[in-house]
Amino acid sequence: QVQLVESGGGLVQAGGSLRLSCAASGRTLRNYAVGWFRQAPGKERELVAAINWSGGVTYYADSVKGRFSTSKDNAKNTMYLQMNSLKPEDTAVYYCAANPSYRLSIESGSYDYWGQGTQVTVSS
Repeated sequence: QVQLVESGGGLVQAGGSLRLSCAASGRTLRNYAVGWFRQAPGKERELVAAINWSGGVTYYADSVKGRFSTSKDNAKNTMYLQMNSLKPEDTAVYYCAANPSYRLSIESGSYDYWGQGTQVTVSS
């Protein structure tokens, strides 16, 4: 089993930055792809970013492209989501998820393990 714990969420003004971390335990995620999802009130969960097992291939939703970046530190068994130029519409609960595959996936059903989520609130 894999346990994922997100941290780094909070309240920030529009234009600000936050860095989310996702620490894994129970198993190394060296061979796992990872995704970051978010869900705003009244909206469906959406994929924000994904990264393959090595960190060499990434995917970003159009809404965050150029502002967010994700990385994976296999030595620390930790993943990161750097969020810059935040907008009020980025307000949501953010989740990290692990996919037992070398390749990244944009499908939420591919992810077997999920964190509990961390709240990100961007004020205007």
